[in-house]
Amino acid sequence: MGAESPHRVGTQAGAVFLSYASQDTAAAQRICEALRAAEIEVWFDQSELRGGDVWDQKIRRQIHDCSLFVPLISANTASRPEGYFRLEWDLADQRTHMMARDRAFIVPVCLDATPGAGTDVPESFHRVQWTHLPAGETPPAFVERVRRLLSPDPGTTVSAATYPVAAALPNASPAQTRTRRSLWIVRGLAALAILVGGSWFALQHTGLRRHVDAGVDGQSQPVVAEKSIAVLPFVDLSEKHDQEYFADGMAEEILDLLAKIPNLRVIGRTSSFQFKGKTGDLRTMAAALAVRYVVEGSVRRSGDHIRVTAQLVDAHSGTHRWSETYDRAFDDVLAVQSEIASTVARELQVATAATDLTSTARLHSAEAYTLYLRGRSALDRGDRVRLAQAQRYFEEASALDPSWSRPAEALAWAHVMQVEFQFVPSSEGWQEARHSAETALRIDPSSASAHAILGQLAALQEYQWDQAEREFATALRIDPNNIAGLILSANTSMAQGRLRQAIQRDDAALTLDPLNPEALESRALWSYFLGDLDGAARDIRSCLAVSPTYTYAHFALGQILLAAGDKESALRETLKEVPDGGRDLGLAAIYFVLGNKLESDAAMERQQRQYADLWPYSVAQAHASRNEKEQALKWLDRAYDARDSDLQFVRNDPLLESIRQDPRYKAFLRKMNLPD
Repeated sequence: MGAESPHRVGTQAGAVFLSYASQDTAAAQRICEALRAAEIEVWFDQSELRGGDVWDQKIRRQIHDCSLFVPLISANTASRPEGYFRLEWDLADQRTHMMARDRAFIVPVCLDATPGAGTDVPESFHRVQWTHLPAGETPPAFVERVRRLLSPDPGTTVSAATYPVAAALPNASPAQTRTRRSLWIVRGLAALAILVGGSWFALQHTGLRRHVDAGVDGQSQPVVAEKSIAVLPFVDLSEKHDQEYFADGMAEEILDLLAKIPNLRVIGRTSSFQFKGKTGDLRTMAAALAVRYVVEGSVRRSGDHIRVTAQLVDAHSGTHRWSETYDRAFDDVLAVQSEIASTVARELQVATAATDLTSTARLHSAEAYTLYLRGRSALDRGDRVRLAQAQRYFEEASALDPSWSRPAEALAWAHVMQVEFQFVPSSEGWQEARHSAETALRIDPSSASAHAILGQLAALQEYQWDQAEREFATALRIDPNNIAGLILSANTSMAQGRLRQAIQRDDAALTLDPLNPEALESRALWSYFLGDLDGAARDIRSCLAVSPTYTYAHFALGQILLAAGDKESALRETLKEVPDGGRDLGLAAIYFVLGNKLESDAAMERQQRQYADLWPYSVAQAHASRNEKEQALKWLDRAYDARDSDLQFVRNDPLLESIRQDPRYKAFLRKMNLPD
C-alpha cells in the first residue's frame, strides 16, 4: 500500500475484506462498525497487523479466504496511481478469474461523487453494480444486502448485484456508460456473429440461479431433438492457468464448425457459455439447453505444444460416446478442431453433406492466431481499455496474416462497440467499422458476420431499412444458424412495424440459443408493443431469470406493469433498475401517472442532465410520457442529429403515444424512411 500503515480491514474466512486508501480510514471505520453491529465478521483493528506479522502474506491470505471483497473507491483512490490498495484490488480481480460468473464476490462501494465511468479499477469491478455510501455512511439496506450475499438461501446463487440499494451509484460502470435498450444490438452480437466472448460484459455476471433446473422460468422449452448438441467451455489446464483465451477459442471454433452441419441443432455460444466455471450435473445443463448431447474438454498449452482432450456425452443416458486426447504442435490447432467436429458428427451419424469438416489446414501464422484469440478475450470484457487492446490485437493479427478474414470481422465489431459506448466519435468509428467489414468481405465474400455488420450500419446510421434487410438476408443465406443475423433482422422488422415477423425471428434465435437474454428481452418488447402484456411480462421475467442484472429489463417490466394498470408494482420494479438502464426515465413516467409531479420533475431533470448528449431519445420519451409534446419533438430532432440508435423504436414506442397524431411526428417518420 505504499506509504500507508498496516491498518488493513480484512476478514477471516467467510466474511468481508474492506480495501481502501489510508485517506479513507474514517469512512472505512464507519462501514466496518455498521457491519460488525450486525454481527458480520470484519477484520479492521490496526493491532491485528502488528510488526511481527508477515504483512504482505497475511493480506494475500485474507483476500484468498474472504467471502466478499469490498473495495472503497473515492477521489483519493482515483488520484493515486500507486498504492497498496491497488495490489489488493488486483489480487481480488485475479481471484474472480477462478470463480463461476454468478459468484458474488466483488461489492464495490463509492465514498463520494467519483464517477464509475473512466475510473481506473480492475475490470471485474465494472461487471457488478456499485453502491454509493457517502463518507461511509452505511444504511441498513446495505448491511442487509451484505448479510444476504454471505448467507444466500440454500440452492440459490446470489449475484453481487441482485440486491441493489436505493443509493446505487449513477454511472457505475464504463461498460454501462451507454448501456441502454439499443445496445442489445451489439451487446453479445459481436460474440454471436464471430463467436467472440459471449454477450461480453453484461453476461459475465449472469446467474442461472435456481431456474437452471427447470430451464428458463415461465417459458416452454423446445422439444429435445435427437440430433442436438451443446459445446461447453473448455477448461484451461495449463501450468500457469493463463490460457483461458485459448480454451474459450477452442470450444468456440468447434461449436462454429458443428453449426455448419445440416440437420444438427447446435446451441449458441451465449447459452452454452452460461455454464462456464460450473461443475454441476451434465444432465441438468443439457436440460436447460434442451439438447441430447454435450461436448466438453480441456486444453493444456506449453510453448508450441498443445494437448487437447474432448469427449462426447449422451446427457440423456449419462454415457460417454467418445473421447480423445490430441498431442500436437500448436500449428495443428485448426486440424484438431476440425477432427473433433468431424468425429462428433460421425458418432451422431449426422451427414456433413458437401461440408467436409476434416481438415489438414495449418495456421499461416501461429502468432496471428494467438493475437486474434487474445483480441477476442479482450473484446469480451467490453470496457474502454480492453476494447482498445482488442483493436490493437486484431490489427496486428491482420498485418501478420492479411489473407485471413476473422481479424477484420472482429475489428469491425470492436469499432461498433467503441462507437456505441462513445469511446470514439461516431463519425470516425462507423467509418472504421464499415472499412473493416468491407475488408473482411474482400478477403472472404462469404463472411456472414461482415454482412450483419453492414446491415446494422444501414439500419442504424443510414435508415436504409431495405438495404439492411438485404444484408441480413445475405448473412442468413450464408449461415442459417447465424444468431446475430436473426436478432438483428428481427429488430429491423420491428422498426418497420412488422412486429409478428420480429417475434418469429426472435423465436428462431431462441431455438438455437434458448438462454439468450437479448432475444428474450426483445421478444418481450415486441409483445408489449403489440399489447400482449401477459406474454411480454412472461418473456421479460424469463430474461431476468437467465440474467438477474440485465440492464433495462426492470425498466421494461415496470412499463409493462404500468400498461397493465399495476402502478405500485411498476414503481417497485423500476426502482430496481440501474440509472443507465432507464430508471429515471421510468420514474418520470410512473410518478407522472401517480400524480406525484414533484418526483416526476426530479426524475425528468436527472434524465435530461445526464443523457442530453448520450441518450437524447430517452429525454424525448420522458417528455412525451408527461404529455410535453413540444419538448418531446425537439428532443427527437436532437436524437436524429446524434444518430441515437434507439430511434429504431420511434414508430412503435408506447411512451410516444402523446405525439403520435402530430403532423410533425409523421414527418419525422418519413425523414427516417419509416412507414406511417
